[in-house]
Amino acid sequence: MTITAFPTRTRRPSRELPAVHGSSALAPAPLRPAPPAAAAPSSPVRAVPEGTEARGFVLYVGLGEDAAAADRIELARLVGELRALTSRLAPSAQTHAAVALAPAGAGGRDVDVVRRALGDPAVQQPAPEVDPGIVIDLTRKRVAIGDEVAPLTYREFELLQHIVLREGTTVGRCDIIDALWDADADDRPNERTIDVHVRRLRAKLGDYAEVIRTVRGAGYRFDRHADVTVLAGGPSPDRF
Repeated sequence: MTITAFPTRTRRPSRELPAVHGSSALAPAPLRPAPPAAAAPSSPVRAVPEGTEARGFVLYVGLGEDAAAADRIELARLVGELRALTSRLAPSAQTHAAVALAPAGAGGRDVDVVRRALGDPAVQQPAPEVDPGIVIDLTRKRVAIGDEVAPLTYREFELLQHIVLREGTTVGRCDIIDALWDADADDRPNERTIDVHVRRLRAKLGDYAEVIRTVRGAGYRFDRHADVTVLAGGPSPDRF
């Protein structure tokens, strides 16, 4: 007799929920909290005054040669990377790079040096040193060098004045003697003594000693320069 085995059917678990007895079957399902309402979009904040529009921005990058070498990067590569990033984020943006040059050994932070070099109006530019020059006041009979008054004697000022009034003309030593000393004066000098007077005058003029030039074999001469101011009012104060 042949016995045939039939496969056993595995009973799958029922997906039906188990019956619930009692009053809990009528209880409502717990409520989930409602999601918070989306905040209303805020209006953009204007960073520029009314009547103007933002057209771009400037990014100052301070990176000296030593710092760039320490970071193992060249300025050209850094510029290229920043340009590529800008192009990726804002394809419509236009870029311009300018390298700021400064004297070797200039102090201060690199970024501050860059801002000054590129004329950032927000950075106070150091006032250039202006040479106050020399003022020869013929009316008040004094010489001012900057804020200081040169301690000239009466004779030294007369000598300076005589040469200054003949601007552009070589004044001989004999002419100076005849103009500033009487013919019978006991202290009437010779030509060599005039050189001594001029040397003392130049010493008191300091950095402006060369306003009185020596013309070899002829005498002395005054030529006007940008840092020399001559003040004279009324008739010539010269003795002639």
